Amino acid sequence: MSDLYAVADFCLIPIGTGNTSVAEEVAECQRVLAQSGLTYKMHGYGTNIEGPWSKVSQAIHDCHAAVHAKGSQRIATDIRIGTRIDRQISTGEGNVGKVARVEEILAKDS
Repeated sequence: MSDLYAVADFCLIPIGTGNTSVAEEVAECQRVLAQSGLTYKMHGYGTNIEGPWSKVSQAIHDCHAAVHAKGSQRIATDIRIGTRIDRQISTGEGNVGKVARVEEILAKDS
């Protein structure tokens, strides 16, 4: 089987930065993701990212490396990853498709 297409959500949490804000570290991770070529979208408590499993996991690794390079001594990351093989998911449409399907169901309530 080829590389699984992964739809993931992750929250990178720098520990011991001496600052209550982690915005600088999150921005550094977003810079890494911008260079990854993957589809991603930041939200209030993490980032959705999708693409081949190996590239998604590499991008999360690269975020860790970049944030460590900026001085964070410890990082904890929560990750949820979903895959499916029952149908083809177009590149970049995994998270968009999930949201659109729920919105379609809710629109029937009107």
